[in-house]
Order: sequence, then structure tokens, then C-alpha cells
Amino acid sequence: SLRQIAPAATLPVVQQPPKNASAVLPSPAGSPIAELHHCQHSMRASAAAMQVQPACRCAAVRGVAAVNSAKSPSCAMTRQRWQTRTHRPVQQHLPCLHGRQAPVHFTTVRLGAHRRSSSGSMRDKSCVSRAAPDNTEPTSQQSEEEGRVGSGPSSGAGSFELVGEDAANFQLSEQSGVSWGIFTVLLVGALGLLYAVWISPDGGYADEYVKAVRQWSDSNTELTVVAMLLIFAIFHSGLAFLRPFGEKIIGARAWRVLFAGVSLPLAVVPIVYFINHRYSGTPLWNIREVPYVHDGVWWASLVSFFFLYPSTFNLLEVAAVDEPKLHLWDTGVTRITRHPQAFGQLIWCIAHTAWIGNSFMVTTSVALMVHHAFGCWHGDYRLRREWGDDFEAVKSRTSIVPFQAIWEGRQKLPLDYWREWLRPSYIAIIAFSVGTYYAHPLMQRASYWLGW
Repeated sequence: SLRQIAPAATLPVVQQPPKNASAVLPSPAGSPIAELHHCQHSMRASAAAMQVQPACRCAAVRGVAAVNSAKSPSCAMTRQRWQTRTHRPVQQHLPCLHGRQAPVHFTTVRLGAHRRSSSGSMRDKSCVSRAAPDNTEPTSQQSEEEGRVGSGPSSGAGSFELVGEDAANFQLSEQSGVSWGIFTVLLVGALGLLYAVWISPDGGYADEYVKAVRQWSDSNTELTVVAMLLIFAIFHSGLAFLRPFGEKIIGARAWRVLFAGVSLPLAVVPIVYFINHRYSGTPLWNIREVPYVHDGVWWASLVSFFFLYPSTFNLLEVAAVDEPKLHLWDTGVTRITRHPQAFGQLIWCIAHTAWIGNSFMVTTSVALMVHHAFGCWHGDYRLRREWGDDFEAVKSRTSIVPFQAIWEGRQKLPLDYWREWLRPSYIAIIAFSVGTYYAHPLMQRASYWLGW
């Protein structure tokens, strides 16, 4: 909020105020300092150069100027900015530009989460602030700080102002054992209910569902898997589209339960069917005996899981323990592609199509990618509907095609970009991927037992 200030040569020389005294520091009429907006709440000064107690003050350049509460108009918005764990939280006021909350400049590794209002938007149209004149030039000290602060958890040359959230950020200190306990109970209960009502051969409805789809496709395996994926896509994307309307009626948590209760059973069926019929199509090629092909497929599959959409990591929201939100991500994998799930699915399909090499696998891959291509458009539509101008800001520096925004110069990776990947979420991805690979025989036996 204080980035637009005059060169250091134009700032008045300020004497340190006497201890335990209030002072109004003079500033020339029309100077940039007089145009700066000031903090809303009274704060106790901790710096020796600004010991004004109690006083509402705003520093143009840290430690340079101060004003007392009598001369300080109120700013209608303050936010708490958390520094590193060894520092105390400090108050940072945020201006509103054109009727919306301005982007937050964070100076530490952890981004503070944006809070949406009850209407689901980050905008606060009641906030009005006075910014410094646009024609002023930043001082060398400010320019240096802008380069250091950057736009979020990573800093370096070419960083942008963040308007979204920090992707895949997991802070152990913020976790609640009670919440994760509830998550575990809900997960076990949901899986048990899914098996009893849907999967079980002794009364589950999935058998009848599979028979109906196979009857429609005349037992053609390729048509059957396409029909299963199409039904899943209609309900999955359709419920996602209806989300803001449904949440207004039954609430965010109840809608998430409905969404998962419909999507999960419809997703299990094509997965099991794929495992059972993956070699049923017309053979097209066979390179499984070629050296290093297996290793290449394995590594490609591992990499594909690194492109999961960051919201997948919010397990407490997935299970509706925390209130689900439609997040606008701005860091991590989003810098490479705005829709990482589609790119990850493409890598997985290429690897498995090369390995299996038949018409069934080609058909399945095409059906999956058509759904994900639609998901790219649909995802942008939903984010624009939810976030408006904030989404347009993220869109302007990201791309659907991986790395396109980077080679076009719209996205600049920070020097310490690797820190946005060195996080517990991706360590869990490695463990999950390795575990899934070694669980392939178990998954195959379970699928064969169901006989879909």
C-alpha cells in the first residue's frame, strides 16, 4: 500500500520525537507524505525512532515519519500478516483499489490465506482508501525492497503481485488433531458405506449399473468404458457447475457431501472396468519388452501425480471437515499450467497407452482427455464467476498449455521456485505413487473378484 512514494531527496528531514510524547511531524503541503493513507487502529510503537503511545500512525518509509491519531483518517481495512515463526504477527493495512481488495505483498515463506466474505467473494466494496499519486517515483530503498519482497513465498527477479493463494502449502503447526480424527472416522465410514451400498457383490447396486451400461453398448468394451466415463463426466462437471446455487440452498458442507456421494461411486466403476478389460482391445503395438520402456512408464506415471490440482491436497475440505472453498491458486504448479490435472492426465495416458498398445487403451485415453479439455474451459468459467478480476489477473500470467506463459514472458519463475515444490504434500505424493505401484497386484485381484 506504500509503494508509491517520492524519491528520498524530496522527503523532509524528520527529527526523532521525544520519548513518551506525541508529535505531529510537519510535511509540506501537497507532498506525497500528506497523500498517504493511515492506519485504522492504535498501535504501540516498538521502534526507538517512533515511540508514540498510544498513536495511530503510518510510516511512509519505515522509521521516517509518524502522525498521531488526531491527524490520522481511518482506513477501512486491516489484515494480519504473519511473519516467520520466530516473529510476532504484525498488522498490515491494505488499500482497496477500484472497489476490490488489493493484492497482498508477503515477505515470508508462508502466505496468509485470503478470506472470502459471506457472499463468497474477496471484494469489499465498502473499503475506500487514498493512494499516493501515480506520478511519483520509488526511492532506491523501496525499489530494493520490492525486488526482495516479490509476490509471495518465493522471491527473486520478475516476481508478480499475488492475488491468489499459495498452492500445496501445508503448515503442521496449524493442524488440529481433532479435525484429522474426524477426517479419519468419516473416511472409514464413507468407504464402508460405499462398499456396502455400491460395490459389494452381495447387494451393491454397481452390478446392476454395469449390466445396464453393457447392455446399452452391446457388450463392446470400448463403448462401455466411454459410456461410463461420459456418465461420470456429466454428473461430476454438472454438480460442479451447480455448486454456488446448491451451496446457497443446503450449505457448502452438505453440497460437498452430495457431490462426493455421487461422483465417487461413478468413478469407481470405470476404474475397475478399466483394470479388468485393459487388454481386451485390438492390439496395435507391443513395446513392453523393449529395454527401459517399463522404467520410462514408471517415471512418467510418478511425474503425472505431481500435476494433481492443488485443491486435492486440502483433504479436510474434500471430506467437508473444513468448509469447502473454490480456491484461486497462484503459485507452485500453477506457474507452469493453470490446469495441472489435465496435463498430468495427459502424461499418464501417453505412458499407459505406450505400454498397453491396443485400441481399448487408445479409446480410454481419448475419452479421458476430452473430459479434461472440457474441464479446462469449465474450470476457467467457474473461477471467473467466483473471483472476477482476481482470476483475470492470475490468467494473464498463467497458461493452460504447460510453460507457455513462461516462454512468452508473462510468468517469471522466482530464483527459489524449488521451495514451492519442496513441501510435505509432494512428499506424500511420492509415497502414494510408490505405494500404488506396488499395490497393483492387489488392485487387479480385487477387480477380477468383482468381475465387472
